[in-house]
Parts: sequence; C-alpha cells; structure tokens
Amino acid sequence: MTKTGILGNRAEKLAARYLSTQGVKIIERNYRCKLGEIDLIGLDGDCLVFIEVRYRKHCDFGTPADTVDINKQVKLKKAAKHYLLKQRAFQYPARFDVIGLSGSLFNARLEWIKNAID
Repeated sequence: MTKTGILGNRAEKLAARYLSTQGVKIIERNYRCKLGEIDLIGLDGDCLVFIEVRYRKHCDFGTPADTVDINKQVKLKKAAKHYLLKQRAFQYPARFDVIGLSGSLFNARLEWIKNAID
C-alpha cells in the first residue's frame, strides 16, 4: 500500500470513530463498484449517509472538503445509486456528507459537513 493509501485508511478510521461517537452507525467501509467508491456508509437515525473522507496535512490551497469537486460528486452519486439498487435500500432518506481532516492525524482538526452534496 502506498503512503497515500495508508494515510487515507487512517483518516477513514478516525472519521468512522468520530461519527460513531456522534451516533452514526457505520454499516459499510470502502464500498466499491465499477462506478466509483464510497469511503463510509452509515445510518444517522433513519437516514442513510454516504460519507466522503478527505485529508490534507496543510490547508494552504483550500480545505479538505474543497477537494470534493464536481467530478467526484458525480462519481459519488453514481456509486450511491448502485448501492441503493444493490441493497434495495430506497426506503431510507439519504444524504451525502463530507468529513475533512487536516493537520497531523495524531491530533487532526475534523470538520463534518452534513448535506455537503445536493
């Protein structure tokens, strides 16, 4: 695994742990299909949440959340639709959140943006 992959896994674990303390039940990690990947999928009450986790050590050129561009949003939506079809989970309301982590992963600043993607 590359250094980037290792950092990404650590960031996702931190995000999942944080979300769990906030009452979100993580039901899937790294959901992959031919249309894209979703870092975390959870249940926040009765709402299905598709979560993109982004990490940047430095925010000189924008926050981690700023890196979720329109192309990434389209891929996330397609992967989420695939998940919903595969799991037959259309009974749940759904939303897209972004967890942005910055600084050292040992003492990261975390930003949780609910409904980050329409």
